[in-house]
Amino acid sequence: MFTVRGPVDGSQLGFTLMHEHVIFRDTEFSKDYPDLSWQPDRPSALARAVTGLQAAADAGVRTIVDCTAFFHGRDMDFVREVNERVDMHIVVATGIYTFDYLPNMIMRRSLRGPGDRDILTEMFVRDITRGIGDSGIRAQIIKVATDLEGVTPNNERILRAAARAHRETGAPITTHTQPLERNGLDQQRLFRAEGVDLRRVVIGHSGDTTDLDYLMELMDAGSVTGHDRFGLYLPGWAGLPERVDTIFRLCERGYADRIVLSHDSILHNDRNDLASPRMAPMPDWRMTHVPLDVVPLLRERGVSEVDLEAMTVSTPRRILEAGPAY
Repeated sequence: MFTVRGPVDGSQLGFTLMHEHVIFRDTEFSKDYPDLSWQPDRPSALARAVTGLQAAADAGVRTIVDCTAFFHGRDMDFVREVNERVDMHIVVATGIYTFDYLPNMIMRRSLRGPGDRDILTEMFVRDITRGIGDSGIRAQIIKVATDLEGVTPNNERILRAAARAHRETGAPITTHTQPLERNGLDQQRLFRAEGVDLRRVVIGHSGDTTDLDYLMELMDAGSVTGHDRFGLYLPGWAGLPERVDTIFRLCERGYADRIVLSHDSILHNDRNDLASPRMAPMPDWRMTHVPLDVVPLLRERGVSEVDLEAMTVSTPRRILEAGPAY
């Protein structure tokens, strides 16, 4: 298994947060206007990221999966520097973060390479087998997204490209969804059509809903559900008590081995003004919320230690230990 610091054995992963972000940084903006990108400068951004990641390590987190894909604002140099200062495993992603839009370069070069492979599949496979850019850091998971726009033709193309890269490399798939639209089922339908083993797919952001029937349908098909936005309690989404209760009820029904936990937090984000008042209402949106607050609440609610271990250690390991290509 590959991490920012190189290969590791799955037994070393420990307590794992399955959906986080070290950095969102618009590469074109930062190239032309670096002084406006870092808020206020790169050393300050690096220090904040190190502080946030170290707090997670101090809380017992041993591994994070950085789901920052192409178009998200990847910066492998920054991620490497953060990891050099914090003793933690960071698994990084390939994939693409867009709900519909694709640039002309991709739209006009849809087929490329041996067997007329989609350029998107080529990108994903290259990140997994060679490394992202010239960083030498190999991706271990494929990230894609379906949002309110639904499965548009472009979105379908992305999902199919991810499925084909998954089957070619064995790297698992993790997704962004809008669970209130139940579109994790649409993703599963396309993955299934491409021959994907749904047990190797995490349907992300599933914890935003309390719809047990929807969640069980996803898991009955084999997928893992990502309850991965703890701390991001927005209007219309489940709050902390509802999320804890939903997980407890799913564990009662025997689904603990198909649940993973996380926050979808971001250590540095050039899209947000750090001084903005809209950041203030989310004090729990941090990488320590799950280990320090959520896990104790689940334990108090009645979730067993065996189930807690499944959600935080054994299921993440099973997902990340990429199976063979098929």
